[in-house]
Amino acid sequence: MISIDPSAQSDRDNYKLLIGSIIPRPVAFVTTLSNNGVLNGAPYSYFNIVTTNPPLISISVQRKNGIQKDTARNAVEVGEFVVHISDESYIQQINETAASLPPDQSEVLLAGLTPVESDEIAVPGIAEASIRMECLLEHCIPLGGTKESPATDLLIGRVVCFHMDESVYHDGYIDPERLKPVSRLAGNSYAKLGEIFSLERPE
Repeated sequence: MISIDPSAQSDRDNYKLLIGSIIPRPVAFVTTLSNNGVLNGAPYSYFNIVTTNPPLISISVQRKNGIQKDTARNAVEVGEFVVHISDESYIQQINETAASLPPDQSEVLLAGLTPVESDEIAVPGIAEASIRMECLLEHCIPLGGTKESPATDLLIGRVVCFHMDESVYHDGYIDPERLKPVSRLAGNSYAKLGEIFSLERPE
């Protein structure tokens, strides 16, 4: 085994070890609205479930030189966002939204995605996604870096409405093979669902 002290190497080197080890990572496509009404969209793979009572999900939005990205800033200012599950049908467009645009330009429109009204919040989702979750911002927790210049904003969202296409939803369950989710690996690499197998959990 090779042992590495993370404090003895650069942030970039630690980043490479983390994103290469913690795989596959589900990709959240997140839409937010600016105070000026611009619909922002961006993908995030630092994404997971927090709890089911109430339904809370987490997204870690990395800062650049201590400055919040549009997603985190909009989520804090407006208090709402929509999380979409990335799938094979629109992953190319999701990748296009990773482009660095100024706050007054919409990545959603750039990628040719279709805004759709939400039921419970003001932030639109996108029609291309088979699953989307309307969220209220429960917490925004600055983490890492220094107190004056945090490295990331951990967004905790409370899901107030689930939207699921009929093709992937049946009797309260999601069909993963019909959903065809896409996950993030390292570098420019992604992965499809792959083989599914089952193991009985011990009692």
